[in-house]
Amino acid sequence: MNGSMKNCERSEPSLSVSLNKFLDHMPRTVIYPGTFDPITYGHLDVIERAAQLFDHVHIAVAIHTPKTTLFNTEERCALIAASLKEIQTSTPITVAAFEGLLIDYVRKQQAVAILRGLRAVSDFEYEFQLALMNRELAPEIETLFLMPRAKNSFISSTLVKEIARLGGNVESFVPMPVVEAFKRRFS
Repeated sequence: MNGSMKNCERSEPSLSVSLNKFLDHMPRTVIYPGTFDPITYGHLDVIERAAQLFDHVHIAVAIHTPKTTLFNTEERCALIAASLKEIQTSTPITVAAFEGLLIDYVRKQQAVAILRGLRAVSDFEYEFQLALMNRELAPEIETLFLMPRAKNSFISSTLVKEIARLGGNVESFVPMPVVEAFKRRFS
């Protein structure tokens, strides 16, 4: 160096930097869509862990589904709301039914991501196709996958319904509000 230093010019922050600072202060919402017929401990596990990653978890219960549901939409929403009492979190968790295209709903809720749970490799192919289609429809919205803890990885709503229908004990698979709903439904 020749003893003289050039002054570093300080420029005004660009619009993208300002926007990023603004966005950093906005709550980050994730949408966890599904049928939830019924909600299981596997679902609650994923919700609880998502609450550690996001500022708001929004559970979106599908009104129209190709699946035959045991519980109607209002019952599924009520069972989820009652079951959320088992989760220890300060993160807001909301439940609402939705219809139509998921991507449209995610945009309407101003969410940054879609959350999907993966139990086994068999779930992956379908979920992968869904994520790619959603990315094509809305490249600005990410899809994230969370796996439940190993102790919950085998639980499926379909299997739990069958066990309950046949009079089996499902208390280790679903929260107590769901156990009670099964008792009312199958008594």
